[in-house]
Amino acid sequence: MAGLLSSPQDRAGAVLSIDLAALTENWRILKRRCAAKDTGAVVKADGYGTGAVQAAAALKSAGCATFYVAHLDEGIAVRGAVGAGPRVVVMHGPNRGTERDFAALKLIPVLNTPEQIAGWRKYAETADILSESLVHVDTGMNRLGLTRKEFDAHIADGGFNGLHPLALMSHLACSEEAKHPLNEAQRKAFAEVLSIFRTRFPDAKASFTNSSGIFLDPAYHYDYARPGVALYGVNPTPDVPNPMLPVVRLFAKIIQVRRVDRATTVGYGATAAVPEGTKLATVSIGYADGIPRSWGAGGAGFVDGIRCPVKGRVSMDLVIFDVSNVPDSGLHPGALMEIIGSHSTVDDVATAAGTIGYEILTSLGARYHRHYLPAPTPIKKP
Repeated sequence: MAGLLSSPQDRAGAVLSIDLAALTENWRILKRRCAAKDTGAVVKADGYGTGAVQAAAALKSAGCATFYVAHLDEGIAVRGAVGAGPRVVVMHGPNRGTERDFAALKLIPVLNTPEQIAGWRKYAETADILSESLVHVDTGMNRLGLTRKEFDAHIADGGFNGLHPLALMSHLACSEEAKHPLNEAQRKAFAEVLSIFRTRFPDAKASFTNSSGIFLDPAYHYDYARPGVALYGVNPTPDVPNPMLPVVRLFAKIIQVRRVDRATTVGYGATAAVPEGTKLATVSIGYADGIPRSWGAGGAGFVDGIRCPVKGRVSMDLVIFDVSNVPDSGLHPGALMEIIGSHSTVDDVATAAGTIGYEILTSLGARYHRHYLPAPTPIKKP
């Protein structure tokens, strides 16, 4: 708006810093580890809360050639960010009547249901086009994808006729637990249906592994890998140290500091009691910004590396912290409280809130001032 004298960072209650160099390095880490011919990037849910357009553009510059989103509108935005060259795969597939949009923008649909397959076949026949797709078969998630009975029926009665499948895909349910027996059961089920599928489509590739699956045996990797949350710094191997670099940092501004003059309670519901002399800081962040209400039970922020536990409930726009251990010199309106950073990772915040890093990232709010640390400029070969 014309005439404003303050900066967006000054006006915001919190600052979200997104390190695109760390994002692209995480993609390289996964690519080096993965045996797949193509290590892509899942940028759905607005790039797991980091900004799909910015994330996709940075990853394309790093060499990523395949991007995965959930919805058509996400695919349209990512296509605009990466241009005409890379593949953009829409994993929820085409809603009825949207097939022509997929074709016009060269978006690749994942066909999850018999209805989607029939609709895509009908459109391809009517428009007289040969357009790539992925066929999704369920191997144990029981979420999206053809059941084995539906897959066998399509093979038997020509239900896949008219398709031009780039790959057959499935999705691991328990890949974060390397020794979970369902991993191997799914791999064997996928190998079986893939061998049948290739009797009909001998050139079809396979896509099976997600972020955590990359850290399983290479037998899980196949042709197209689909890493998602690991790109953004969440630990894909929860039982061992995180191999990924942190991508996001979140700092919220202190609005007010007070020292209570008598034993009292804090926040809605009076759920937290504090003794006389406790020093409290009220910070400009809350569940409207994606900080779970449940975080109040065990969460903490940091000022100058000093841990400051949450006191009371997280409210819509505010969180109260006990800053009694922080010197007064580090506390004033406008001072920053680290919510996610070097002392408290996304996974730490998630654990304190009783949830997972996926939910913390994808809930990151729209009210933050977003600051992007640029990815290195690629060196052009002579």
